[in-house]
Amino acid sequence: MESIKRNILLNPGPSTTTDSVKYSQVVPDICPREKEFASLMKGLREDLVKIVHGDLNKYTSVLFCGSGTINIDVCINSLLPEGKKVLVVNNGAYSTRAVEICQYYGLPHINLAFPVDQRPDLTLVEETLKNNPDIGLVHTTHNETGTGILNPIREIGALAHKYGAFFTVDTTSTYAMRPINIEEDNIDFCMASAQKGLMAFTGLSFVVGNRSIIEQSKQFPKRSFYCNLYLQYEYFEKTGEMHFTPPVQTIYATIQALKEYWKEGEQAKWARHTRVFNAINEGLDELGFKQVIKPEWRTGLVSSAIYPDDPNWSFEKIHDYCYERGFTIYPGKISTTNTFRLCALGAIDAPDIKDFFVVFKEALKTYGVSVPVKYN
Repeated sequence: MESIKRNILLNPGPSTTTDSVKYSQVVPDICPREKEFASLMKGLREDLVKIVHGDLNKYTSVLFCGSGTINIDVCINSLLPEGKKVLVVNNGAYSTRAVEICQYYGLPHINLAFPVDQRPDLTLVEETLKNNPDIGLVHTTHNETGTGILNPIREIGALAHKYGAFFTVDTTSTYAMRPINIEEDNIDFCMASAQKGLMAFTGLSFVVGNRSIIEQSKQFPKRSFYCNLYLQYEYFEKTGEMHFTPPVQTIYATIQALKEYWKEGEQAKWARHTRVFNAINEGLDELGFKQVIKPEWRTGLVSSAIYPDDPNWSFEKIHDYCYERGFTIYPGKISTTNTFRLCALGAIDAPDIKDFFVVFKEALKTYGVSVPVKYN
């Protein structure tokens, strides 16, 4: 097996993959309607539930063809009962996306917005639920990838259930990295895509959640055809297949990535991501960069650094310098503050971060950015 040029992706997904995952896509052509292919998907769907420690009798996974946003769309449009409204606990760009989905479908909703550098106030969440008995669905994001803040999902889920609402969580950038227990974390539905924590490729997304709620949702208003959770679930239950054409090669890559996930192990994998994250923070601290999120609120996967006040600083130039040398950094996603992100995803470890900071320091020096960096 020939090795492929290895790039270190410090963007929040897709992430750096192993050569074995890359090569697993090179398979004989197969019609995805063959029994042989359907049986591959059965094992894959079960593994996706096991990653979040779900009981296979109670929880299932439903696969979709698309990027992570398809999951938010699927959950919000499929799981809202007639006459009920959505509560979005929103402190960042990805919960804002859930609000936009509510707006596009014309769904009644409450956008409970908090500052992007603050955790949601649980007293306010409870007050909102108490004052709005017609809330049927509560949605939030586990790790707001725009900043790297960790939201208290277990507590929000407990409140949602106390007031009789379903709880959906966008775990796109924590699933298969930061350990999740679907039952203990009070999650009805979580979601992710193959290119993030699983370290496979784009094109396959999945919702993991409560089978009985999916079956109840058959009676809920139909708001989408391609993105209806019950329709896709029912097709899997009847045939073992996706309703529409699956991303065949991505599924082979994801199965290989899952083998590598189980081999590494949940705790060892999280320990590795933590080593990477610590190395990123040490490197940023050493250069004097300030971050948006205070240390105790960080998820342990995304560092959001604030642009220095230096006339020579140019994110684009620094990005291009690093990119040409095999390292990808990523712009921030905060409308009010200029930031860039370094993420601890993918098949990388602490020595890769040490190598990155050698290049990053060279870039700062090349463009005359003073180190340690300055803030006014």
